[in-house]
Amino acid sequence: QVQLVESGGGLVQPGGSLRLSCAASGRTFIFSSYVMAWFRQAPGKEREFVAGISWGGRRTYYEDSVKGRFTISRDNAKNTVALQMNSLKPEDTAVYYCAAGLYDSGYKTSEFQYWGQGTQVTVSS
Repeated sequence: QVQLVESGGGLVQPGGSLRLSCAASGRTFIFSSYVMAWFRQAPGKEREFVAGISWGGRRTYYEDSVKGRFTISRDNAKNTVALQMNSLKPEDTAVYYCAAGLYDSGYKTSEFQYWGQGTQVTVSS
C-alpha cells in the first residue's frame, strides 16, 4: 500500500514562509517512477494544482499565482518531495495535498493515483 504523508503546515503571517514536506512509502512503490505534485483546496473551492515536478526533477511547473514565490523539489534517494513557500498571502490559505502520478503532462487531479491526507496552511495576521 502506498502512503504519502505531508508535514510542515501551520499558521504564518502574510509575507512569511513555510516549507511543506511529503514522505512517500510502500513496499512496491518506486518513487522515481512517479511525477509528484502539490495541490490545494480552500473552503468552498475545488482542489487546484499548485506545483509539479517530473520524475527526475528536471522539469517543474507552477500555477500562475505562485510562480516566483513557491519552489517544488524532490529527493529520489529519500522518497520525499518538498514545497518551499515564500511571500505567503492570505489567499494561499488552504489544505495542501501531495500527490503521485504517472504522467508528466496535464497535472490534473484525475491523473494522480495516490494522495496524502493533507496539511493545513493558514496565512493570517
